[in-house]
Amino acid sequence: MSWTNTLDNTRGRLRALYKTIPDVTKGFGTMSKAVKEGGVLDFKTKEFIALGIAIGIRCEACIALHVEALVKAGATREELSDVLAMSIQMGGGPATMYAGKALECFDELTAEA
Repeated sequence: MSWTNTLDNTRGRLRALYKTIPDVTKGFGTMSKAVKEGGVLDFKTKEFIALGIAIGIRCEACIALHVEALVKAGATREELSDVLAMSIQMGGGPATMYAGKALECFDELTAEA
Protein backbone atom coordinates (compact mmCIF):
# COMPACT_ATOMS: atom_id res chain seq x y z
CA MET A 1 0.00 0.00 0.00
CA SER A 2 1.29 3.44 -0.90
CA TRP A 3 0.29 6.15 1.57
CA THR A 4 1.17 8.81 -1.00
CA ASN A 5 -1.38 7.23 -3.36
CA THR A 6 -3.89 7.07 -0.50
CA LEU A 7 -3.44 10.81 0.03
CA ASP A 8 -3.79 11.55 -3.69
CA ASN A 9 -6.92 9.40 -4.00
CA THR A 10 -8.43 10.90 -0.86
CA ARG A 11 -7.87 14.43 -2.13
CA GLY A 12 -9.46 13.51 -5.46
CA ARG A 13 -12.55 12.12 -3.74
CA LEU A 14 -12.77 15.18 -1.50
CA ARG A 15 -12.52 17.58 -4.46
CA ALA A 16 -15.45 15.79 -6.12
CA LEU A 17 -17.42 15.93 -2.89
CA TYR A 18 -16.67 19.65 -2.42
CA LYS A 19 -18.03 20.35 -5.91
CA THR A 20 -21.15 18.29 -5.25
CA ILE A 21 -22.10 19.71 -1.86
CA PRO A 22 -20.16 22.97 -1.55
CA ASP A 23 -22.23 24.52 1.23
CA VAL A 24 -21.83 21.52 3.53
CA THR A 25 -18.13 21.07 2.85
CA LYS A 26 -17.48 24.81 3.21
CA GLY A 27 -19.17 24.70 6.63
CA PHE A 28 -17.09 21.70 7.65
CA GLY A 29 -13.94 23.48 6.45
CA THR A 30 -14.81 26.57 8.48
CA MET A 31 -15.33 24.45 11.58
CA SER A 32 -12.07 22.56 11.00
CA LYS A 33 -10.11 25.80 10.66
CA ALA A 34 -11.66 27.25 13.83
CA VAL A 35 -10.88 24.10 15.82
CA LYS A 36 -7.28 23.95 14.65
CA GLU A 37 -6.54 27.65 15.17
CA GLY A 38 -8.47 28.30 18.39
CA GLY A 39 -8.25 26.97 21.91
CA VAL A 40 -5.35 26.37 24.26
CA LEU A 41 -3.83 23.23 22.70
CA ASP A 42 -1.27 23.66 19.96
CA PHE A 43 -1.84 22.39 16.43
CA LYS A 44 0.42 19.35 16.79
CA THR A 45 -1.34 18.19 19.95
CA LYS A 46 -4.71 18.51 18.22
CA GLU A 47 -3.41 16.48 15.28
CA PHE A 48 -2.17 13.78 17.67
CA ILE A 49 -5.68 13.61 19.15
CA ALA A 50 -7.18 13.39 15.66
CA LEU A 51 -4.77 10.58 14.76
CA GLY A 52 -5.75 8.64 17.88
CA ILE A 53 -9.40 8.96 16.92
CA ALA A 54 -8.65 7.98 13.31
CA ILE A 55 -6.96 4.81 14.56
CA GLY A 56 -9.84 4.10 16.92
CA ILE A 57 -12.50 4.44 14.22
CA ARG A 58 -10.31 2.65 11.65
CA CYS A 59 -10.25 5.35 8.96
CA GLU A 60 -7.24 4.88 6.69
CA ALA A 61 -7.82 8.14 4.80
CA CYS A 62 -8.00 10.00 8.12
CA ILE A 63 -4.79 8.34 9.28
CA ALA A 64 -3.03 9.46 6.09
CA LEU A 65 -4.24 13.06 6.33
CA HIS A 66 -3.42 13.45 10.02
CA VAL A 67 -0.01 11.75 9.79
CA GLU A 68 0.81 14.06 6.88
CA ALA A 69 -0.22 17.07 8.98
CA LEU A 70 1.94 15.79 11.84
CA VAL A 71 4.95 15.33 9.57
CA LYS A 72 4.51 18.91 8.36
CA ALA A 73 4.16 20.07 11.98
CA GLY A 74 7.51 18.51 12.86
CA ALA A 75 6.30 15.49 14.84
CA THR A 76 8.96 12.94 15.63
CA ARG A 77 8.65 9.19 15.28
CA GLU A 78 8.97 8.94 19.07
CA GLU A 79 6.08 11.35 19.65
CA LEU A 80 3.97 9.48 17.11
CA SER A 81 4.86 6.19 18.82
CA ASP A 82 3.56 7.52 22.15
CA VAL A 83 0.23 8.36 20.51
CA LEU A 84 0.14 4.93 18.87
CA ALA A 85 0.73 3.26 22.23
CA MET A 86 -2.12 5.22 23.82
CA SER A 87 -4.38 4.38 20.86
CA ILE A 88 -3.59 0.69 21.31
CA GLN A 89 -4.27 0.88 25.05
CA MET A 90 -7.67 2.43 24.37
CA GLY A 91 -8.62 0.37 21.31
CA GLY A 92 -7.07 -3.07 21.81
CA GLY A 93 -6.42 -5.44 18.92
CA PRO A 94 -8.10 -3.46 16.12
CA ALA A 95 -6.26 -0.30 17.18
CA THR A 96 -3.00 -2.27 17.11
CA MET A 97 -3.57 -3.09 13.44
CA TYR A 98 -4.34 0.53 12.53
CA ALA A 99 -1.49 1.88 14.67
CA GLY A 100 0.79 -0.23 12.49
CA LYS A 101 -0.72 1.43 9.44
CA ALA A 102 -0.12 4.89 10.94
CA LEU A 103 3.54 4.06 11.66
CA GLU A 104 3.97 2.71 8.14
CA CYS A 105 2.45 5.94 6.77
CA PHE A 106 4.76 8.09 8.91
CA ASP A 107 7.81 6.14 7.78
CA GLU A 108 6.82 6.44 4.11
CA LEU A 109 6.07 10.15 4.28
CA THR A 110 9.23 11.01 6.23
CA ALA A 111 11.41 8.92 3.90
CA GLU A 112 10.34 11.19 1.04
CA ALA A 113 11.30 14.37 2.88
